[in-house]
Amino acid sequence: METSINTNKKYNIWIWILSIAIPVAVAVLFTVRIPGVERLGFLPPIYAGINGLTAIILIAAVYQIKKGNRATHEKLMKTAIILSVLFLVMYVAYHMTSDSTPYGGEGILKYVYYFILLTHILLSITVIPFVLITYVRAISGQFYKHRKIARITYPIWLYVAITGVIVYFMISPYY
Repeated sequence: METSINTNKKYNIWIWILSIAIPVAVAVLFTVRIPGVERLGFLPPIYAGINGLTAIILIAAVYQIKKGNRATHEKLMKTAIILSVLFLVMYVAYHMTSDSTPYGGEGILKYVYYFILLTHILLSITVIPFVLITYVRAISGQFYKHRKIARITYPIWLYVAITGVIVYFMISPYY
């Protein structure tokens, strides 16, 4: 029992560190430009595709666990985490070589775009500790606690993945 408590404390420390460090690092890296590296303009459709694939995998993972396929669910969730990390690396690389693209639409669509973008950004930061806690509870065999927090994590993560694609399609005419 004591080992389990110590392990959970160690995981909790790492969850907090990563949950703070990732958004701070992304914010800092947004201010950095890599000299001599050409704009990586080919990345936005790729990382938008990764967001779309992540959404599909999240839906498939929930479907698999509801069917009782724990091993398949686990593989799909690990894939979703890897894709999310891959997205983040590409997203940061793009923004370290390119200025942000301003949205050129007008009227109500402009407000819809900014609402989706703002909620996407805020929830993408918020979902980090939820994903990590959910994952740790699964790998440590705390399945009741895992299910309980997964019911919160899943819709947030799915929203972030889907709105990432929507944001890309709304901004893509202005690249």
